[in-house]
Order: sequence, then structure tokens, then C-alpha cells
Amino acid sequence: MNQLTFNNGDTLAAIGLGTWKSAPGEVHRAVTEAVQAGYRHIDCAAIYGNEPEIGQALRGLLEQGIVKREELWITSKLWNTAHRKEDVLPTLKKTLHDLQLDYLDLYLMHWPIALRPDLTTFPEEAEDFVSLDEVPLIETWRAMEAAAEQGLAKHLGVSNFSVKKLQALQEQATRAPEMNQVEMHPLLQQNDLLTFCQQQNIHLTAYSPLGSGDRPERLKKQDDVNLLEEPTIRRIADKHGCSTAQVLIRWAVARGTAVIPKSVNPERIRQNLAAAQVKLAEQDMQQIAKLDRHRRYVDGSTWVMEGNSYTLANLWDE
Repeated sequence: MNQLTFNNGDTLAAIGLGTWKSAPGEVHRAVTEAVQAGYRHIDCAAIYGNEPEIGQALRGLLEQGIVKREELWITSKLWNTAHRKEDVLPTLKKTLHDLQLDYLDLYLMHWPIALRPDLTTFPEEAEDFVSLDEVPLIETWRAMEAAAEQGLAKHLGVSNFSVKKLQALQEQATRAPEMNQVEMHPLLQQNDLLTFCQQQNIHLTAYSPLGSGDRPERLKKQDDVNLLEEPTIRRIADKHGCSTAQVLIRWAVARGTAVIPKSVNPERIRQNLAAAQVKLAEQDMQQIAKLDRHRRYVDGSTWVMEGNSYTLANLWDE
């Protein structure tokens, strides 16, 4: 299954291009190369700081007739500083301006975390946070629903939400979330979340599917595992005559999820898309299933500080 289908019949190509950590000067070329190679799904976010350059690339592709707007699926995300209801619409309009688009195909709430609206860096102290009692997630979601009613986003979803947070949002929402973008790879298979979302008709997108080796230093640990060199993944790749990255991407697609590997290298961009042609056997999937360690590369510790109301327990389990 190389595409996901939404309730209204819209389809999303399962393999997309991730743009987190794609540097200025590189992301324009990466997006252009990707679309020319056949990608139709581009994953963006305001906090990545590169949406204006992505917008320039999209405009060029559209003006040259290389692709039509309706053939593209563009996702972006609402950052944590814009959770108050009065901030959602202006923030979405800023993203549309930067991307040079009239609408998004999918708009996600980036984290179930609220920060001070005037914060321009990542939080450094407890006072940089706003509790979810003060700005509940449903307040943010209803403002997103209102923006979608204006035609500014065709589909709505969330990112980094646990089962409990999804359930709570579903109970109060007018429009149920249609996507949850989460870290997902063989060391963090998220089987309970996958089952729940399948039961509730919520699609999943896997981020950091290759282990996010180039993530910021603040997120790295001494005992990190290089997923691209994991022995089981290496053996399966050798058997199929493909790269370990292709095995990891195909594994995500085989589970019925979307997946957004990031690259700015033209050859790897094409190789990642070609992972759709890799055929993993049931035995391969069973071997990969044994690798689950509940191991996060993006563990959420950025949001936990003495004196604020956020904990890893209530982020991932509540």
C-alpha cells in the first residue's frame, strides 16, 4: 500500500520528503529534486525555519509546469507558541505566505505543549511554558477547525500525541484528527498506538524513520544506536540488494503508515522513494518486530523542566 486514503477520498503518497534539519541553501534544491524525482508529499513545519525557501521551490515547480498544485500534498505544523485561539489563524496564514500557497493539504498541532507566545527560542526556564490548564488543547484544536472551515487546510491532525491525548481530543472535537505524526522506527514501533489509530481511522506518519543521526546535539545520548547499521536491518538489506534506509522506509509503508525520510542528497532522495519497490517477506517483518526497544531518539526531554507542569509521563502516556 503506497498511499493512504482519507474519508473524503483524498490520497496521500506514503513516502514523503521530510524537511526537518534541511539547511538554508539546501532545502530549495532538495524539494526541487524530490518533486522532479516523483515525490508528491512534502512535510514542513514553521519551526524548521525553512518554509520561505521551500515556498520558493514550490513556486518554481508550479510555474514551470513540472507539477500541478492539486498533485502535491503539503503538510505543515502549528508551533507551540501559537496555541491560543487568537494566534492560530495568523500563524497558519504566515505559513501559507511563506510556502506561497493558498491552502495546506494537512495542518498538524506540532506538540501537545504550549509555550509563551513571545518566545523566539526553545524554552530555557519554566516560565517559558504555559500550562494546558490555561490553554487547553481543545482551544487550539477548535481554532484549527475554524481555519479549516475557511478552506485554509483540507485536513487536520496532530503530532506527538499519545492514545490518551487522542481520545481526549476526539471526545471534544467537531472534526476528529485525521493524522498523528510520531517518531516511529524498528526501535520504537508504537504498536499500541498503531492499533488504536487503525481502529479509529486515524492515519500515522513516521518521523525520524532512519534514526535521525543528524538531529541536534541536545537530543543525542552516549548510548545511541545507529539504526542504519543495526545488524538485523543490515542482513535484510543485503538479502534484498538494497540499502538499510530502504528497508526502514519499506517497513513503515508495509505497516500502513506514511513515512518522511529527510535528505538533501539527490541520489539518496531517489533511493528513498525507490524503497516502495522493495518487497519485504513476512519473515523479514517478523525479524524486525523483535527489535522493538521503546527507544526514542526525540524523547521529549526538551519540554521537562523543574517548575513547569509537563513530565515525560504525561507527554507520552496520558
